[in-house]
Amino acid sequence: MVGVTPSASNKKVANSLVAVSCAAVLAVYTAGYARTRSAASQFEVQAERRTAAPGQPRPPSPSPEFRPVEHEDPGVSSRVASVAPQLAGEAPVRPEPTTVAAVPEAVAAPAPVEAAAPALTPAPVAPPPPTAAVEVVVPVAKHVAEVAPAAPAAPPPPPAPKWKDGTYTGWGTSRHGDIEAAVVIEGGRITSAVITQCLTRYSCSVIDMLPPQVTQRQSPDVDVVSRATQSADAFYYAVVEALGKAK
Repeated sequence: MVGVTPSASNKKVANSLVAVSCAAVLAVYTAGYARTRSAASQFEVQAERRTAAPGQPRPPSPSPEFRPVEHEDPGVSSRVASVAPQLAGEAPVRPEPTTVAAVPEAVAAPAPVEAAAPALTPAPVAPPPPTAAVEVVVPVAKHVAEVAPAAPAAPPPPPAPKWKDGTYTGWGTSRHGDIEAAVVIEGGRITSAVITQCLTRYSCSVIDMLPPQVTQRQSPDVDVVSRATQSADAFYYAVVEALGKAK
């Protein structure tokens, strides 16, 4: 027989201890998982009831019947159990399936009271960021059609002169006598008016202020002189006759 070195023996013992430890940890985990599976299911149902919104149908209550605990990978425990004896140099022993007694209905945990769903507070909505003002630049045509300036309107023709140029005389009569007046027209305007003859009962000096009024007003309409009304009327008619000849 070949002797076994101490280092090889130590490695074998260490491997055996590791395998046994793994098997023990897996067994404890499996037993704890089987015991807490039903309680975990109830907590999940309670969490679903709390988060259910008001008005939604109530989720079905869990059945009190016992459901056997199924491990996600039942072959893990058997593989670990079979590996441990092989590392120790022994024949693998197939673990016997363990059964868990059904929980009697009398000791089933009462259904939790449905808690009122908490009021949902809407999360504050942040206002949208202000949009920057976009400046729209409208291109301007470089070449602008030149518009010919409108021709200035022709000035209106000057009004035709009312009288022809020259010197014109006329007579005016009254109850107290006659008066002759001479009117000078230059450029269609009255430039002067004078009394050339005074054949009235009274002196014509009382109406000396009337001839200048004809030039200023460009009209035979003169004022009426108090206490010399007949002489003023005779001078008026004399100017009217003279201007009538100038047309």
